[in-house]
Amino acid sequence: MAHPGHAPRPIRRFTDAGAVDLDDALVVEEPLEIRLGDVPIAVVMRTPGDDMTLALGFLFSEGILRHPDQVLSVDYCQDVTADAAGNVVRVLAEGADVEATEKARRSVYASSSCGLCGKTTLDAVKLMAPPVRAGALSRDVAASLLDRLRAAQTLFDATGALHAAGLFRLDGELRLVKEDVGRHNACDKVLGAMVMREEWPLSGHVLALSGRASFEMLQKAAMAGIPAVVAVSAPTSLAVDYAREAGMTLVGFVRGRNMNVYAGEVSP
Repeated sequence: MAHPGHAPRPIRRFTDAGAVDLDDALVVEEPLEIRLGDVPIAVVMRTPGDDMTLALGFLFSEGILRHPDQVLSVDYCQDVTADAAGNVVRVLAEGADVEATEKARRSVYASSSCGLCGKTTLDAVKLMAPPVRAGALSRDVAASLLDRLRAAQTLFDATGALHAAGLFRLDGELRLVKEDVGRHNACDKVLGAMVMREEWPLSGHVLALSGRASFEMLQKAAMAGIPAVVAVSAPTSLAVDYAREAGMTLVGFVRGRNMNVYAGEVSP
């Protein structure tokens, strides 16, 4: 029986010994909608498992509920579409704090790692990204990006506590690097800088990430028209599915010329 926390995806792995096609186990990332009664409160990106405790912990940590006696029941919603089944939890409770509830709905800051904000329905998770024009990414370019990204992290050298996102042309030319304590913030800084330069969309570019490649990071790249993402760590299952659906190239676990290609093509 498959573990709900990880899922297999076919990949192409490049090593010094050559290329091999195989299945890789990826951590599962899926949205969980939390409802208080019939009111959507938040969508959090999570790895399935312990969904009831996650929903209750969110409501209590936000101050929406304050005492266990308030909770009448917590369970998966049954009146949802097949796609949303198992991804919507309804909490029935008495005496919820109205002000805290509205505050959470307006400005919730919840995801698998400080990303998705204010998305209160599952339909809002997948934004309408423009078509991505795929570009050719070579193994040599992909292998060089993360070392060059790290070399440009001046604040990391001083603190050791920052993520980075870098924008490169598909031929490897560095455009800019931004740092932030949050992966998503670093990515948004890159995109915002290009908007201010009035260079948009960003076809013909590759986004390099200092951490893992989550669904939100792939979605941000897609919204900018970026056809390729290269990450130092692994992607999630939803990120891989999204990249394939959007026609993007996704490369992870880059260690020199060793890397995993999860979506799209990388030339040897």
